[in-house]
Amino acid sequence: METERIIDLFFYTIPSLITGLIAYYFFKEHTKNEDGRRRFLLKKDMQVNILPLRLQAYERMTIFLERITPSKMLIRISPNTSNKESYEALLIETIEQEFEHNLSQQIYVTDKCWNIISTAKNATIQLIRKASLLEKTTSADKLREVILTEMMERRAPSDAALSFIKEEVSDLY
Repeated sequence: METERIIDLFFYTIPSLITGLIAYYFFKEHTKNEDGRRRFLLKKDMQVNILPLRLQAYERMTIFLERITPSKMLIRISPNTSNKESYEALLIETIEQEFEHNLSQQIYVTDKCWNIISTAKNATIQLIRKASLLEKTTSADKLREVILTEMMERRAPSDAALSFIKEEVSDLY
């Protein structure tokens, strides 16, 4: 009789355990789906709020790159003296100040974009330094001339960075 009771108890317990396991599984999946939905909605709301900030950062970095384009910068910044070293220092200082003014924008742009912008800045500085080291560069006006001639022969370093920014912004939409 005892074995019969144990078997009956077993037959009553098995369906309850199966039902409990199925309910646990469904509740677990439901909770997981709800968490995913909440995260998605939160992320969507954050994107709506952050998108204008990101676009503003890309705009500011575009302005920075335009301002450090050698041909435009040389027109905007005229030499104070005929000394090429002081003009070179003025140009480099201007680039560094512009860059420091926009340092906070790296929060909103991708790491790859920020690295490309930094590389464009450094390449522009290198271009100015190399032009200053040439033997034919004897004065500030000659430095301007040499840099402008160099820009006619090849693209400015900031052009590649501007193209990358345009590509990234088009991916945001």
